[in-house]
Amino acid sequence: MQNNDQYSKPQNDNAATGMPIEEMHELDRTLGFKERRYIEELRILTKATAIDCIIDDRFERIIYVIRQGDMGIAIGKGGENIKKMSRVLGKRIEMVEFYEDREVFIANMFKPAEVASVSYGSRDEPVMITVPERGDFGLAIGKGGSTIEKARILVRRFYGKEVGDILIPNRGSV
Repeated sequence: MQNNDQYSKPQNDNAATGMPIEEMHELDRTLGFKERRYIEELRILTKATAIDCIIDDRFERIIYVIRQGDMGIAIGKGGENIKKMSRVLGKRIEMVEFYEDREVFIANMFKPAEVASVSYGSRDEPVMITVPERGDFGLAIGKGGSTIEKARILVRRFYGKEVGDILIPNRGSV
């Protein structure tokens, strides 16, 4: 019997993301009532589709993973949809656009920082991030570590890996 609930984890393939199952970590990403409600609120208010939602109480925010191609309508003109969502839900809203290419998806987690490269080593090695210059390093960490923590949460959730150091060329890890 097939489960038609669009928020359930696919059984044998990864229909929600389109990624080959071997590229995705087989982690249980089931969504609770609140997360489902927040995804539905996003759909109603913006007409965009979120494929995942994380409530991050540490930084008092909701992180949406937005279906590839829906980011523009999710944000809205001048960020109006994000502002509206923030008012309705009473938390800061952050969005990351999903990409099938895991390096692009991981780089998106650090925006607005520019990411020069994402090194995705063997199964036991952490994901290493390289930024082109020092100014991007601060953005990649985020205020109080919020951006790197968002990346850690999402990389664990989607790939079952840890995020290692953020590197600046010719300076090593920081």
